[in-house]
Amino acid sequence: MTTEQVEEKVRETLRAVDLDRVRAPGDLVEKVVRRRSRRRFSQAAGAAVAVAAITVGAVFGFGGGGAAEQDRPVRPAVSPEGWKPWQSDTPGASERGCLVDGSALYCGGSKYDAAKIDANTGERLWTVKVNREGDNIDHPFAVRDGVVYAYRNHTAKNEPGGDYAGGTDLMAVDADTGDVLWKVQMPQDDRTDQAAMLIDGAVLANTPSLRTMSALDPLTGKEKWHHTWDKGIACQRAVLGGVPYLVCVRDSENPDHTDVFRLDPATGNATKVMTLPGGQQLFGTSGPSRTRLVLGGRRDAAGDVRLTSIGVSGERTSHTYRIKEQLANADVVGDRVIAVSWKGKASAYSLTTGKTLWTAPVGVTMPDKDMMLSGIASPAVSAGQGVVYFFSPTGDLSGLDLRTGRQVWRDHVDIGKEVPGRGITPQVLLYEDALVARNGSKIVSLLPRIGN
Repeated sequence: MTTEQVEEKVRETLRAVDLDRVRAPGDLVEKVVRRRSRRRFSQAAGAAVAVAAITVGAVFGFGGGGAAEQDRPVRPAVSPEGWKPWQSDTPGASERGCLVDGSALYCGGSKYDAAKIDANTGERLWTVKVNREGDNIDHPFAVRDGVVYAYRNHTAKNEPGGDYAGGTDLMAVDADTGDVLWKVQMPQDDRTDQAAMLIDGAVLANTPSLRTMSALDPLTGKEKWHHTWDKGIACQRAVLGGVPYLVCVRDSENPDHTDVFRLDPATGNATKVMTLPGGQQLFGTSGPSRTRLVLGGRRDAAGDVRLTSIGVSGERTSHTYRIKEQLANADVVGDRVIAVSWKGKASAYSLTTGKTLWTAPVGVTMPDKDMMLSGIASPAVSAGQGVVYFFSPTGDLSGLDLRTGRQVWRDHVDIGKEVPGRGITPQVLLYEDALVARNGSKIVSLLPRIGN
C-alpha cells in the first residue's frame, strides 16, 4: 500500500482517529534551545518563539471520570508482509528520533543527520553524515514523492579561540539513494515542528528571516513565495489539508487578541479567518484529514483551560477543561485529546463535546519528572485495531482500548538504561500493526499479541 492508501484505509476504519503528533513535555523549551556551549545563544534563543505553541501542553491537566464509549472487541495485530521481529543498536544513527514511511524508518543521530532503515528487518540502507557536531534533537520530519526532508548543521565559520558560529540548513534527500538534493539556510537553530512542514506543492519553511515563512519547491529548494509578518508579532504555524495557517499574537506578556490567517498554498496571499480574545496558543490539529486547528488560552483564576477548535470553513467550537494534574504529555488524536499525567493516569477528552471519555492507568512506569530524564513517548494509535500504545524510557509497553481505556496488552523490552539529562524522548511508532519502540540508539520492533 502507498502512504495515501494507508491513510485512506485508516479514515474508513475509524473516522475519529487521525494522528497529529503534538508532544508537550514540561522541559521541551529547554530541549529545543539546548546546544553545546560554543553555539551562540542568539541562534537558539529564537526557538522559544517557535515552540510557544506547545507551552499549553506543558501544564495542561484534566480531571478524571466520565462515561466511556460502548466497548467493542479489539482486533488482533497482523504482521506486515515480509516483517519479522528485530532489534538494532547502532550509536549515531537513530538516537535523535525516527519517522515511519511505507516500509522504511528515517532516523537521525549524532553521526548521521538522516539514516534509512528497513522497517521489516532493521537493516540500515543509507546514511547522510552530520556536518561537524550532531548534538541536536531533530530527525527527518517528512517524506513525500520519494524525497526525505531533514535538517543539518550549516557550514560553520571559525571564530577566534577555536570557537565557531553554528547554524541550520533545511535539506532534501533522495529517499532511494540518500543523495542530498538541495539545502537552504535557516535563520536560526530552531528544528521543531514549527520550523518546516509540507503544504500543497511546497515545503513551508521559516526562512530566510525569523519573521518569514517561504514556500520552497520540493525538488529544487527554490522559493515560490514568502509571507512576512510585522515586528513585534509572533506567529505559530500549522497545516490543515495541505493549506498553511498562521496563529499570530503580539509578542508581549499578555496579548489582548489572537489573529488566525489562512495562506493560499499557491500564492501565499493571506486571509484573516478570525480574531480570538486574549493570547491563544496552538495546541494541535484534529479531525479527519486534520481539518481543524486546536487553540488554547491560559489558565484562569479557577484553574480552567479553554480549548477552541476552528474548522477550515471558519466554524468554531470551544470547551473548558479543569486542570488538576500536571501532564507528562498531551496529544491531539482525531476529535480527542489523549493525556498522560506524571502520576501515571491516561485520559481521553472529547474536543467535540468537552466530556471526559475515560481515565485509566497508563500501564507503564512513569519517569521521575524531577530527575531530568526523558519523558514518556507520545502515544501511537492503531486505528484498525482500536488501540492506543504507550512506551516509557524503562522499556514498559502498554496498549489501551481507544474507546474505553481498558488495558488489552502489556509487555517489556530491554531498551537500555535511561541517562539523566540526555533530553531525547523515547518513541513508539507503528509500521502497520507492528510496533517500533526506540530509546536512544536502541530500536526494537515487535508485534503486540492482543486477543491471541
